[in-house]
Amino acid sequence: MPCVQPRFPRQSFLVTLAGLLLLSGPGCGNSSAPEVAAEADGGPAAAAASGEKPRVALVMKSLANEFFATMAEGAKSHASQHVADYELIVNGIQDETDLAGQVSLVEQMVAQQVAAIVIAPADSKALVPALRKAGQAGIVVVNIDNRLDAEVLREQQVQIPFVGPDNRVGAKNVGLQLARSLQAGDEVAILEGLETSFNGQQRKLGFTEAATEAGLKIVASQSAQWEMDVANQAAAALLTAHPGLKGIMACNDSMALGALAAVRAAGRNEVKIAGFDNIKAVRQAVLDGQIAVTADQHGDQLAVYGIETALELLRGDRQAASVRDRETAVDLITKETLSR
Repeated sequence: MPCVQPRFPRQSFLVTLAGLLLLSGPGCGNSSAPEVAAEADGGPAAAAASGEKPRVALVMKSLANEFFATMAEGAKSHASQHVADYELIVNGIQDETDLAGQVSLVEQMVAQQVAAIVIAPADSKALVPALRKAGQAGIVVVNIDNRLDAEVLREQQVQIPFVGPDNRVGAKNVGLQLARSLQAGDEVAILEGLETSFNGQQRKLGFTEAATEAGLKIVASQSAQWEMDVANQAAAALLTAHPGLKGIMACNDSMALGALAAVRAAGRNEVKIAGFDNIKAVRQAVLDGQIAVTADQHGDQLAVYGIETALELLRGDRQAASVRDRETAVDLITKETLSR
């Protein structure tokens, strides 16, 4: 069967660090790889292990989100310092809900026979079948940022290492920090991410635990789909429905900024806001006292950690290393920490 050159969606882009990247890959063929994505033998990963410089694909969520743009820049910086070690392909989807687009990107990377895919999945369940096929094609897969669903991985008989933070602990610490500016019994609301995203679920749990421990009253918890505009509309409705609202805990910084715009428009500056991601726009809002706290999960390094794990798997004993996860740091960001 002839090799098909895929067409990239408009929002994808390539980073080539050693000459012109050949879109068609080294050739096509049938794979007899086993079911375990990170342990497959043969294919492009085997070629990389034999001495060829591997191509590593970074597949992210929305590149319109500053967090993932920062992640891309960190990955490109790392690749520029390791030109002799690997070539980097960077791509992402247009918005956080474009699951079909992200699945298509994975399929394109398989067709190009990259050696490894490092992915921040938009959905913890929907991406597993496509990543399973990548493993069957002999491609190393590393999961970053948003953990894939453990039950679906078991059902699909796939093992994929996760590199990223403990979102539940990070969100609980953010929520407890916000609670310091509130009083027991105060009303708060949670703006959730996509309900099918593991990191969103974990952050909601962390915020809930913090509110319970601090004696705060959660009067609403709803998804704003990680998006600023959706969060703005949701927060405006919450402020109207709950005139006693004192705090909004947003599961990412884009939603925190949307909530901030709604608070300003309503003249409700007494409402305290928490975010998660430490993007540049939120750092300024924290310095200005408009957002109380966010969490830094070091987005500029998160993809780098995933790439380093993929390269380690390509170089070493992949079967032994495939199930090893790596927990990364989450740090609180407040006006005080930024002023140091």
